[in-house]
Amino acid sequence: MMVPFALMILGVLAAATAPRLMARSDWPDREPVLALWVWQCVVAGVLLCCALAMSLSAAAAWETIRSPVFGFAPPVVVDAYALQAYGPWAGALALLLAGGGAWTAVVLTREVRAARARRRQRRADLLLRSPALPGENPSKARLVLLEDDRPEAWWLHNPAPQLVITTSALRRLKGRQLDALIAHEQGHARARHDLLLYCASALAVGFPQIPVFAAFRDQVHRLVELAADDVASRRFGRLTIALALVELNEDRGVFGPCPTQLAEVPRRVDRLLAPAPRFTPARRLRMTAYAALLPAVPLLVTFVPGLSALA
Repeated sequence: MMVPFALMILGVLAAATAPRLMARSDWPDREPVLALWVWQCVVAGVLLCCALAMSLSAAAAWETIRSPVFGFAPPVVVDAYALQAYGPWAGALALLLAGGGAWTAVVLTREVRAARARRRQRRADLLLRSPALPGENPSKARLVLLEDDRPEAWWLHNPAPQLVITTSALRRLKGRQLDALIAHEQGHARARHDLLLYCASALAVGFPQIPVFAAFRDQVHRLVELAADDVASRRFGRLTIALALVELNEDRGVFGPCPTQLAEVPRRVDRLLAPAPRFTPARRLRMTAYAALLPAVPLLVTFVPGLSALA
């Protein structure tokens, strides 16, 4: 079972080292979009290691699965993997990994359904608090103004997405600050950050004992906000979006002692007011390419015996 074991060791090493390396680096705050790409490649590599190890173990344990896995590969390729020497552990490993895959699908489905239920509830609450006028179709309104004393704004993902802004936020934000807030929320919607958050949350909830998935969820929540800040700052300036963040959050006590999740707002403001130098386009391109190689490593480990046999 050299190849499945090699894949599992590779997955464990990636899951153990990637969060530590990313936590020690300061560049993710400068390049949040690139950091999101790297995190996705790391998680994809870990999941691919598990999927490939499951496939080879199942092919060794059961003849009915061996044929679909190897397809029309010549006998010399199948012999290169020495499936008969895997022993009884092959079936146990395949069942364990298959159970993990099934549990991932269940948790992801549950997360998506819960998110849809929350959206339906928010739509119902929105219609109750901001009823449609006679002849008005609320589902076609791209902007909804909500009477509320709390300065808030959020993007409601419907078949026709809607941006909801409270009257308090409208009173606090003037001119370009309001435009920057709208650009921030549009940045979330265009990049479909909600889908990334669903997947990260499902993995972290489904496998709480695996640190890489918890770190992935925490970093995704932080990095998507930084990425949306950058979208708004490119159009309206860093000072404008920083002032908008201050106006929206100054009454919540986030600029003093506060819980960890709220402490990100002052860090976002500091990052906007004192930006660190960004990478050059060439360096961003190189790092993007290097990160894309991470999921390719498990494929290379898997196919090396077969390619060597053909050679």
